Amino acid sequence: MPNKEQVSSLQIAFMIMLFEIGSTPLFLLGGKAKQDSWLAMCTGSAAGFLLLLLLMWIQHRCPDKDLMGMLIFHFGKIAGTSIGGVYVIYFAYQSMRNVRDLGELTAMTLLPKTPMFVTMLVFILLALYAIWKGAEVVFRLPEVLLPVMLFFYFVLVLLLGIMGSIDFRHLAPVMGDGLMPVIKAALPDIVSFPFGQMIVFLMLWSLWEKPGVPVKYTVNAYLLISLFLIFMNALNVAVLGPTIAGISQLPFLKTVRTLSNLKFVERLDILVTVQLFLGLLVKMMLFFFCSVKAVSELTGKPARWWVFPVGAVIFSASFLERDYTQHIAVGLGPSLKLDPLFQVAIPLLLTLSILIRSRFKRPSS
Repeated sequence: MPNKEQVSSLQIAFMIMLFEIGSTPLFLLGGKAKQDSWLAMCTGSAAGFLLLLLLMWIQHRCPDKDLMGMLIFHFGKIAGTSIGGVYVIYFAYQSMRNVRDLGELTAMTLLPKTPMFVTMLVFILLALYAIWKGAEVVFRLPEVLLPVMLFFYFVLVLLLGIMGSIDFRHLAPVMGDGLMPVIKAALPDIVSFPFGQMIVFLMLWSLWEKPGVPVKYTVNAYLLISLFLIFMNALNVAVLGPTIAGISQLPFLKTVRTLSNLKFVERLDILVTVQLFLGLLVKMMLFFFCSVKAVSELTGKPARWWVFPVGAVIFSASFLERDYTQHIAVGLGPSLKLDPLFQVAIPLLLTLSILIRSRFKRPSS
């Protein structure tokens, strides 16, 4: 059974990149830092990298276990299962947020007259089918989707450059208000979203075909996608200016709409929307998959038992927020403030437990 589902180093690297892109281009992260929002992204990604090193170290010390196994092993059956149960809810909640993003994005751009619950149900069913088929199918998707997505991003950036839409003077003055606005914009918000969400890979590295973590592939994927997200953040400001980029609901969509003067191609915004769909779908699917995997391990029942119940909860919960304004306010407000508990505090407790256990083991060995 343990050998049944295995994924390769490259599949993990591609999944990291597509997962980190996710819904990130929907927003101007670090917008409070205005023209220095890209520096806030740099700071957030650097802090996120330190967190990634910690997560990889934890996995290295427990190579045969995923997050649920680690929690039970280090905190005991009752406490470990309880914390694991909260993680099940956390993963499902994050998946729900992406389902709602998909529904709202579809309603705003492609299908304004189609009821939102219909499009959201379609996305949930797509994810449900892939998860039902298993980890190998879920991890095969980024291999197909990521190269296509990056190619289209490259084309759009090239067109923006050719049309003269990019004005890097919008990024000046660099740190005009000092360093503090950059740090305040980055910590903890940008660490929480998207970089701290790498916590899900404590559920996934154990699927690797070898014990431990594919360190080289993981680090390279993280660094490459961090540079990409920093560049995209700077690009939105360079095209729109810090004020417009900061208040836009979908800044990259607005950026691409500046290409409306092109005569040989129309509706490039659809291309952007499809790219965002792909990122959101994979991110939603991975959180959904981790929630199912976690509850399966905690209950000892096969994962397939939980695919439909967890999917139903995610779909139902995606309607709790009244409208898109409330959805964004919760997601970029209270939700981000709670994230460090799951992304930082509990991994630190795991680290402490590992260190204490290793110290007590040493004299007897």
